[in-house]
Amino acid sequence: MIVNKVKTILFIFLLSSAFYLTGMGIQKQRAPEPYKLPLPEFVADYFDPLPLAEDNPLSREGIELGRRLFYERRLSDNNSISCASCHKQEFAFADNRAFSLGVENRTGVMNSMPLFNLGWSRHFFWDGRSPSLEEQMTDPIINHVEMASNWADVLDKLNADSSYRAQFKQVFGADKINSSLVMKAMTQFELSLLSFNTRFDQYYFEGHADALTAQEERGLDIFFGIGNCNHCHSDVLLTDNFFRNNGLDSLPEPGLYNTTGKESDRGRMKVPSLRNIAVTAPYMHDGRFKTLEEVVDFYSRRIQPKSPNIDEHIVPLGRGLGLSPAQKADLIAFLHTLTDSSFLKNPAFSDPGLK
Repeated sequence: MIVNKVKTILFIFLLSSAFYLTGMGIQKQRAPEPYKLPLPEFVADYFDPLPLAEDNPLSREGIELGRRLFYERRLSDNNSISCASCHKQEFAFADNRAFSLGVENRTGVMNSMPLFNLGWSRHFFWDGRSPSLEEQMTDPIINHVEMASNWADVLDKLNADSSYRAQFKQVFGADKINSSLVMKAMTQFELSLLSFNTRFDQYYFEGHADALTAQEERGLDIFFGIGNCNHCHSDVLLTDNFFRNNGLDSLPEPGLYNTTGKESDRGRMKVPSLRNIAVTAPYMHDGRFKTLEEVVDFYSRRIQPKSPNIDEHIVPLGRGLGLSPAQKADLIAFLHTLTDSSFLKNPAFSDPGLK
């Protein structure tokens, strides 16, 4: 009888201790949930599977952590600027200024590029100075004009936040946050920024003949025909991710030359995707064109054919395509079909602090 009472008391004690420890949050860490990118079938028809780093598997928790960091102003020196300050969702994660403003309203020197479908790219920024998506994240953090911070200060701020430490612990199993883990988390979020849901996609890849109007179809014909646009803005990404000189200036800016030091690369800039192009104004690396009308007019009659290293696909155009006003209107109408409204409004990409 006494032995049974002792066993009962011991059982109650152990059970109570378990409930107490659980309530105190001392429990086994839940493993992150693996995440598969929701790519439409037609993407696989044009590309091999999206290459993903084995040491940074995607997870729902990792993407959510990266999203929080993307909107985190404490990454900047004075806690005023986040990645999202210069890459706004409503503009396809580009900026509606020619040059974005950094800390203390310092003005940048290049137009902010949009962010989507980044997993297929191997070089980043207009001049290709970063060889990976992870590494490109350091540049804006330490750039004096942009966030003007440094990794030591950023990590001090993040490690001082218990909620961040808990998130990094769950995603990466790390007790202390370091710069590599920050870059991995942000990479997971940026890889999740997929944009493949446009009326153009419905028409061209999914076979919905009624997805475009007659005018938009005429613009599509110009795009793939006399416009020659698809030589650089090609396949499902609507960019070849190469670096080209499109004849903007007779004396072009250095561009890729800044990265390689090769004279043959002077003036070559990264070819941006035309997806969501209608919402990413102003255009070109320096934001010189405010509207699509100005861009189309440039390709129609203002190309500088003697620009050094001008692209081979631009050369046959001479000074331009010579489009009529009606053809310009048709082409612009088509370019508007490349807007992915669901991407621009997807709550999974929005500021988690504004729920």
